[in-house]
Amino acid sequence: MGRPTTSPMTTRRTLLRGAVALLGDELAFERRPLDVLVEGDRITAIEPARTIPADGVDEVVELADRLLVPGLVNGHQHSNEHFQRGRAENLPLELWMQLVRPRVPVPLTPRQVYLRTMIGAIESLRTGCTTLVDDFPQAAGIDRSAVDAALQAYDDAGIRALLGFGMMDRALIDSLPFVDDLVPADLAAQLRAAPRTSAEQFEALMRELAAVRHPRERRVGVLASVSAPQRCSEDFLVRMRGLADELALPVISHVQETRLQLVTGALFNGSTIVAYLDRIGFLKPATSLIHAVWLSPHEIGLLARSGATVQHNPWSNLMLGSGVAPVRELLDAGVDVSLGSDGSCSTLTTCMLNVVGSAAAVSKLRGNEPGRWLSAREALHAGTLAGGRALGFGDALGSLRVGALADLVAYRLDSVTFTPRNDPLRQLVYAERGAGVDLAMVGGEVVVRGGALTRIDEAALLAEIEAEFHGLADRYRDAEASAAPMLAAVEAIYRRSLAVAIPTDTLVAKLA
Repeated sequence: MGRPTTSPMTTRRTLLRGAVALLGDELAFERRPLDVLVEGDRITAIEPARTIPADGVDEVVELADRLLVPGLVNGHQHSNEHFQRGRAENLPLELWMQLVRPRVPVPLTPRQVYLRTMIGAIESLRTGCTTLVDDFPQAAGIDRSAVDAALQAYDDAGIRALLGFGMMDRALIDSLPFVDDLVPADLAAQLRAAPRTSAEQFEALMRELAAVRHPRERRVGVLASVSAPQRCSEDFLVRMRGLADELALPVISHVQETRLQLVTGALFNGSTIVAYLDRIGFLKPATSLIHAVWLSPHEIGLLARSGATVQHNPWSNLMLGSGVAPVRELLDAGVDVSLGSDGSCSTLTTCMLNVVGSAAAVSKLRGNEPGRWLSAREALHAGTLAGGRALGFGDALGSLRVGALADLVAYRLDSVTFTPRNDPLRQLVYAERGAGVDLAMVGGEVVVRGGALTRIDEAALLAEIEAEFHGLADRYRDAEASAAPMLAAVEAIYRRSLAVAIPTDTLVAKLA
């Protein structure tokens, strides 16, 4: 996709003085305090502390006893779930989805959508994340006022964000196998009759927004989110792939998250979903397959040849019992692996520090060779530079080096997390969860200073969110109750799928 351009209005010069840092694409710890000069939205110089003159600088930010690192990149969250955090537990994905997208949805005003979106923006900045992807479903009909409200929230918060719309053209019920056998006919007919956004409507929305909010040009932009291949016809997948190519937008899609999806792929396409996507020409660079937990060596080879990447969502996969992705095998094959939090109805949090630590820790469940477990440095690389590459930014995002975008976070080192200071990178990955975030910069602008968000009144927003949700809680309970018939039917589908064999070369993703 190339490097994002900077606005001609952005000429501010900021000197970050005296921090120790994780430098370059290797995240190498530099113990000597440094000066980092930011001009506009780019890092233009990194030198020993007190050697870059402050003459002509608009602001000097003192960062003594701080650890400066590239901001984390969250390649996947769903802002539509932020009002539902904590409302479900111990359900596999296919059952959980009936609660998060119930038969009777809860309508929201634009202000409520704005407030809901702010939950993820605030938590992201407070936990070291400076870039996020919001997969914001619009499959039941495009609500342009809701889309605009979400975009405005990210504009106001100061975070870098890419908004997608969970595009699909099949009814959700028809993304599951065994429907004719296990779902009551009248219920299936009702679900199939529900309103759906057409390919033409999705295309019009993407063209309109890409013209004014392309991620090359804007801090808050859009990308092409194809919800999941089993939720789309082949014609729709090919059309959306072509649209993304024409508009030079990155592409994301949920692929082979669960064992049931392996079964679904074989029944729908006569092959796994990854093989099907390869066959129709969907796999390309700047295309990120979200989750990709259940893979075979052959499919990993297809990904490597295509230039597509995989996005690991370890905490979500743990919470939904989906399994553990074969990260080491992907990396060995040359497939870039990035990270995402997923939606907070399943995960309860969008904290990317939690995701990075989980990625390194859960890898230790795979195999008995410690040298093949994911290290803290590899996990942090996946959550920074690899995240930028997956979104088409090349090497411009996710690295503390000259020429990179100035999306940076400084953590306090005078905390128990970093005491004693043995290995700051490991202590950041495995122990820090956001309490030490002192400063965050996005595109050269300080958006967190002294642990406080600079662009918004966080306390007032959180109080308004809590008050607003008080009037919605009963509606969410009613919506969840409406899912009861589908929960029973999908549980039967889930149970039947467990008896269906999957390809014998599939890498083990879950303990029996």
